[in-house]
Amino acid sequence: MASLSQLIARPATFSFSSPRTSSNRKSRRAAVQRVSCASPGKATGGERSEPDAPKHDRRDVLLGLGALGASVATAGVLSPRRAFADPVATPDISSCGPPGPPAGRQQPRLPVDFAPPDASSSPLRTRPAAHSAGVDYVAKFNAAIAAMKALPADDPRSFAAQASVHCAYCDGSYSPEGFPGVDLQVHNSWLFFPFHRCYLYFFERIMGSLIGDPSFAMPFWNWDAPDGMRVPAMYADPSSPLFDPRRDGRHAPPRMIDLDYNGREPRFSDKQQVDHNLRVMYRQMISLSPTPSLFFGSPYRAGDDPNQGPGAVENIPHGPVHIWCGDPNQPDGEDMGNFYSAGHDPLFYAHHANIDRMWSVWKGLDARRHTDIADPDWLDASFLFYDEDPKLVRIRVRDVLDTDRLRYRYQDVPVPWTNARPTVTATPLRAGSLLTPAAQAAGAKKAGKFPITLDGATSVTVKRPVASRRSKAEKSAKEEVLVIDGIEVDRDVAAKFDVFVNAEDHSAVGSGGRELVGSFVNVPHRHKHDKHGRGIKTKLRLALNEQLEDLKAEGDESVVVTLVPQQGKGKVKVGGVKIELMN
Repeated sequence: MASLSQLIARPATFSFSSPRTSSNRKSRRAAVQRVSCASPGKATGGERSEPDAPKHDRRDVLLGLGALGASVATAGVLSPRRAFADPVATPDISSCGPPGPPAGRQQPRLPVDFAPPDASSSPLRTRPAAHSAGVDYVAKFNAAIAAMKALPADDPRSFAAQASVHCAYCDGSYSPEGFPGVDLQVHNSWLFFPFHRCYLYFFERIMGSLIGDPSFAMPFWNWDAPDGMRVPAMYADPSSPLFDPRRDGRHAPPRMIDLDYNGREPRFSDKQQVDHNLRVMYRQMISLSPTPSLFFGSPYRAGDDPNQGPGAVENIPHGPVHIWCGDPNQPDGEDMGNFYSAGHDPLFYAHHANIDRMWSVWKGLDARRHTDIADPDWLDASFLFYDEDPKLVRIRVRDVLDTDRLRYRYQDVPVPWTNARPTVTATPLRAGSLLTPAAQAAGAKKAGKFPITLDGATSVTVKRPVASRRSKAEKSAKEEVLVIDGIEVDRDVAAKFDVFVNAEDHSAVGSGGRELVGSFVNVPHRHKHDKHGRGIKTKLRLALNEQLEDLKAEGDESVVVTLVPQQGKGKVKVGGVKIELMN
């Protein structure tokens, strides 16, 4: 089993270690150093292609400090109690670049461990809903983003550098030390929520510092409530630094967002779209998120392959919102529609602020069951970010569990989706009638031997682990979980498939119908495409307790699962379908 210090990112261009340095070494002001490492991607190197775009290798975000040496990993020295722990550790940024700064450059200081702001002197910031922000706030926010964009690209506080942070951690820029060919990835696992919380925290601190207002808080895009289901007006002004021309022009205000977007425009009225979105939010936040593991995502430990499996909210609405915003006329759906470029759109940060808010909302829905993960491998996972000074900071998941400790909260807004429980909208199908005339007319075929390619609607009968109606106490103790295993897809492909249970005719299931129990979404990744190929392999886990109850299938021995490709048809493989009991 790998130790904590083993999972630290190593780009492939260089291989060296600087001497270990004492962690109490006297601090010196950081000198930013550019390091030349070949970017992955197409001829553009994965960079933005506009003529005026600053040339900034995404890995320079961390590599710019030059030779930090193996001391980056010294935080991974384990106590005897955790001698076999495997949390994901901070990237080994010393492994890409020459072993020392260029001539005439000051040796930069080492990363420091995160210390929370002093509550006695740091104001408690309130992040506002973007759609309700006032004129003065918008002017201040514009000034903050403009100040970041005015900084040189090699300044780690610059908008270009901050945008590259997302790319560096999610698009194959690093491989774990000791595990060549394994990518470091913060998506599709339990790292998704804490990584992005850390990211936004430092981004917000940089903004406040640049405009001289430590109380400044970033806005959140309140897409889970009717009043916020459009791109906020402040982002739609072409003269504003918040505007990004690389968005889908069809989705500019007043178009309502589709939180279940699959690449096609829904034929909904605004009221129907609101109702649909609210049912989607209920399904993802309540029906599919009864336990910490299902909400946060699957464990991802040192040495694991990436993409262990996303949590419910990372899948939807997170993924569809990215794709809905991206420009379909760009080669790879830039900006929001591809992870490598998403951070270049200021709307990205408002989107993720609301995702971060969902973490807080979810914990408040059920204080007994909705708790943070207690596994030390999650709590001790760590990342590197630049703060507002700028200095390099090592921050751990355990540092960011309490937003009050980080000195921010969210504006108190209505949460209308808690009363939007989906309903059964079509004739239920029993497992014994898998290929009824209606089912055949809907185009669903019976699955053959797995793995299968999803080139059309495919149905399979799946045996339940408990073929009887369970008591309320039994359901509270164990969740019945549908597992779609061995999902394989090209990482460059925007893909989505829906999962129906006991739907005789999936095409007849109404908006937000209960028969649709969940979906898989892949947001494209621009990637280095190394010798291991272009594909990712992951799994989808969908909680069934509440959904089987509504479908009146709790006493059935089996259920009929229908997989329907919505985007990327014929480009997704599935290795198997099963139902498990999970604590």
